[in-house]
Amino acid sequence: MKAVRLVEVGRPLEMQEIPRPAVGDKDVLVRVKAAGICHSDAHYRAGTSPAGPLPLTLGHEVAGVVEEVGAQVTNVAVGDRVCLHYLATCGDCYYCSTGNEQFCVEGAMIGKHRDGGYAEYIVMPARSVVPLPAEISFEAGAVLMCSSATSFHALRKSRLRPGETVAVFGVGGLGMSAIQIARAFGALEVYAVDVNESKLRLAERYGAIPVNALKADAVDEILRLSGGKGVDVALELIGLPQTMEQAVQSLGVFGRAVLVGITDKPFEVDSYRGLLGKEAEIIGCSDHLLQELPLLIEFVRRGKLDLSDVVTRTIPLEAEAINSALDALEQFGGEVRTVITP
Repeated sequence: MKAVRLVEVGRPLEMQEIPRPAVGDKDVLVRVKAAGICHSDAHYRAGTSPAGPLPLTLGHEVAGVVEEVGAQVTNVAVGDRVCLHYLATCGDCYYCSTGNEQFCVEGAMIGKHRDGGYAEYIVMPARSVVPLPAEISFEAGAVLMCSSATSFHALRKSRLRPGETVAVFGVGGLGMSAIQIARAFGALEVYAVDVNESKLRLAERYGAIPVNALKADAVDEILRLSGGKGVDVALELIGLPQTMEQAVQSLGVFGRAVLVGITDKPFEVDSYRGLLGKEAEIIGCSDHLLQELPLLIEFVRRGKLDLSDVVTRTIPLEAEAINSALDALEQFGGEVRTVITP
């Protein structure tokens, strides 16, 4: 089968012909119909976030059709439409048994620790396979598995309550979902911070108040728009020290800043003015949980989360097209979400 793989850190991905993966008794083989390109994939290619062992097929946003099932699999059948939770986990350790499988002692993330979805087929444990309703496209199903699910998890971690206000720093794939999910959770106002005018226009269509960080200081503008109060929740989805600092600075009393974006650079915090004096918090967010996916999918099925304009481009399973998309993400540009359709 064809697969686009990371062969060497810091180098373009390469198309390779590799064997179709074998299916164990508890596994499911899925023919990939859609695989999202995430900013994290650019980090893996660059080495900012280590991935391997190499060579490795990237891609952790995956949806497709069940091609083959293992002898002990009962939750899905051949021909079913599915999307994939990003982790292959043991299901038995303390973290798995408490619903915190992102810390599974044997957990392996597809596209980072084991082969992912930039390929014609992928194999996963059956417990990581989630049914995809017919009314949701494969492209939307793929994007749900990371950008939407991570935003959903981040907002749950934030303890957002109805009537509170939210600032979303970065309105790419994660941000567009975060805006809609925050509104579904009852947020009174959502401020969308970005430097891309077209993304801000789309964010405004989803009900956010746009803040163009090229035209005004983002923190000053949020404070102005909120009447000097700041926000209750700030989500940092970019992975830049500057925007992490701004997320904290934009908080009001008892505010919570949830950091999602990946960076290898530290950022500064004014501990008294930024945190202690407000009793504010900084919360780390690590991906999302399998148990959150059925409700998230139901949000889409019921129209509370609209991904029709979030997937802005589809490309074939070709190394040149995928590398070009990753190049744009490395420069914090590119489409809202690009999806590979093998």
